[in-house]
Amino acid sequence: MAKRGMLIVLSGPSGVGKGTVRKALFDEPDVDFEYSTSMTTREPRDGEVNGVDYYFVSKEQFEENIRNGEMLEYAKYVDNYYGTPLKYVNETLDSGKDVFLEIEVNGAMQVRANCPDAVFVFLTPPDLMELKNRLIGRGTDEMDVINKRIEKAVSEIRMMRNYDYAVLNDKVENAVERIKDIIKSERLRVSRVMPDYELMLGDK
Repeated sequence: MAKRGMLIVLSGPSGVGKGTVRKALFDEPDVDFEYSTSMTTREPRDGEVNGVDYYFVSKEQFEENIRNGEMLEYAKYVDNYYGTPLKYVNETLDSGKDVFLEIEVNGAMQVRANCPDAVFVFLTPPDLMELKNRLIGRGTDEMDVINKRIEKAVSEIRMMRNYDYAVLNDKVENAVERIKDIIKSERLRVSRVMPDYELMLGDK
């Protein structure tokens, strides 16, 4: 039987660069994670592929999944649901593969409640002004929206105390190396390696 994989959760405030860091991490030659594709009720955008970008389902299907306890975490934004299917995550972990989630802070807190042995990494900006400049640089939001995002970021940064690690995203390559170092350390955590030794000693 394969040793159960590790669940790695990356989150942080909007504009901190979660997606950019995650993509750079997956491009590393020595990284072999399964990326958990989220499920959503919104319509696919041009070029998006079902099962790759998202699992696109109806609102009724998503709500049935919630009722049946089939979502690891979920949230509702602008009348659409987004979430992580529990079955895929469990099956992948049980096969011995590590699963990587890139999700919002509220979703991460749901995962914390359901999977306390997961590794929780909070990606932080150098400071709030830098975060504001990044949001302005996107060119996708008006200033009043950006200011609301900054207000939300302040409350989310306070949630960092619920995470295991804080990773500064000053440069993408630096953040990637820090996350890789965290994962290497986690593999050596006694609680993760002890079951192997208990089997060896006949304690299980």
